[in-house]
Amino acid sequence: MLLSHRARLFELWRIAATYRIDTHLSLEEMPQLQPIARLIRLHPAAWGKKHQPNAIKYALEDMGTLFLKLGQLLSTRRDLVPPEIIEQLVQLQDKVKPFDADVAIAQIQHPKHGLGQPITTLFSRFDVKPLAAASIAQVHTAALHDGREVVVKVVRPDIRATIVSDFELLRELAGWASARIEAARAVHIIDIVEDYRQVMLNELDLTLEADNTTQMRNNFLGSALMYVPEVYDAAKNVMVMERIQGVPISQVEVFDKLGYDRATLAEKGLTIFFTQVFRDNFFHADMHPGNVFVETPPVKDLYDDTAQLGHEPRYIGLDCAIMGTLSRDDQLVVARMLLAVMNNNFTAVVDIVSRAGWIPPNADKHALMRDMKRTVGPMLQKSINDIDFAGVLMQILDIARRHHMSIPPQLMLLLKTLVHVEGLGRDLYPELDIWSLAKPILSGWIKEQLDPVRNLQQLRQQLPELLLSTTDIPKLLDQGLQSLATQGSRQDSQLREIQQIRADMLNDRRRDWLALSGFAIFIAIATQVGLFAPVFYLLAIVVVVWRVLA
Repeated sequence: MLLSHRARLFELWRIAATYRIDTHLSLEEMPQLQPIARLIRLHPAAWGKKHQPNAIKYALEDMGTLFLKLGQLLSTRRDLVPPEIIEQLVQLQDKVKPFDADVAIAQIQHPKHGLGQPITTLFSRFDVKPLAAASIAQVHTAALHDGREVVVKVVRPDIRATIVSDFELLRELAGWASARIEAARAVHIIDIVEDYRQVMLNELDLTLEADNTTQMRNNFLGSALMYVPEVYDAAKNVMVMERIQGVPISQVEVFDKLGYDRATLAEKGLTIFFTQVFRDNFFHADMHPGNVFVETPPVKDLYDDTAQLGHEPRYIGLDCAIMGTLSRDDQLVVARMLLAVMNNNFTAVVDIVSRAGWIPPNADKHALMRDMKRTVGPMLQKSINDIDFAGVLMQILDIARRHHMSIPPQLMLLLKTLVHVEGLGRDLYPELDIWSLAKPILSGWIKEQLDPVRNLQQLRQQLPELLLSTTDIPKLLDQGLQSLATQGSRQDSQLREIQQIRADMLNDRRRDWLALSGFAIFIAIATQVGLFAPVFYLLAIVVVVWRVLA
């Protein structure tokens, strides 16, 4: 029940009113949000305040860790969120005040969720000053007793309980919105909350990040493209891994000083991405500049003109908390869709996404195709060096949002990662031609997947299992006949459910008018009674709160 979260709801109400986020809501596109906008304006914190730029960004930062991370995740969902709000979400920063080193040590030594040993037993040196601090965890440098330099990642104390509690509230709000707002049902808001809940809880368990890091390390062992540090130990709240020598990819002046070929580095980055997606089907889905490093000589030698790495510089894979995988069908859809965009074939794009089941049954496919040709087509008429591949994808996702397309979350992770990779590559080398590099990789992979000899070999391997499954055919036929027999009663039940939903919506509208009328009456009385005005103002607020929680 929402009432059990009343203290948190009032706090969120105050923050929303302080920043007047109602002025950022698309009330014309979603008139169902009008009651929420009016409620925000009623709070005293909103009185006398006007539209504030970046208000949603600042509000989410004030609301706490969950809402900050949720905003960062939603910044990748351009298929769900309007562009003007996306522009604010992408600015969200993950830098927060570090917690005390004594608390970090207690987390490391914890017998259940830590490493269960004294800090002096685990390390010959532990640096109490954090190397970095974020909303989920912070990192300390240390040394093992055999001399190996390591970094120690420690989850913030008591953060799990706060995030779980906030997600319970979000799930209640999602259910409330889904029952009342058509747009919320169209984007499956309850499923989105559940998906992000799992992503965040996975980030809190460092054993999962350790497993992801080890798997990616094994995928690139001996590779000239990327190096993934070794994980030495891990528990739920602590991870110890090899310390690397490198600098963030954004520090291009260091690469110039060391004589690195930026064009080669940019091409390597794109090759790594496509290798992860199509060879390994296990890709890093959080490749912002803070997570992408490039090998360098030891720090003390960085500005020595004679410093040598000893081999061609490689990328370094860090922070593997959020990883993505795709089904074989989704891999084929992605590859074919990207090739169709590259070939300026929007008829094929619409056909591909339609066959994938991403377009609602009542969607106008011709209108969708016209929108793509009109919006994206001119962008593809430019020369290769002038084409903004990320911009093309963003335009396609904007069109997807307008046509209520249902895009799988894993695919959104992939597209977000591709946009980041292309952006990082072009920051390194502005003339980077992602199309020329991607096209042969995609074409070759599709040919390999559709190769009849390869498919026959797979069929031969699966033949014993297929033969065994034929014994289930009689049972499946019987189940199919029973399903047909009960289909009529199910349709009657669904019709009754639809009628009940309609009745509930009518009741909600009546409550809206009742609450609005009561609010107006109490406000009108409050302006006339003088001494007793606060009582009627309080009653007006109670009426509004009753309607929100009902």
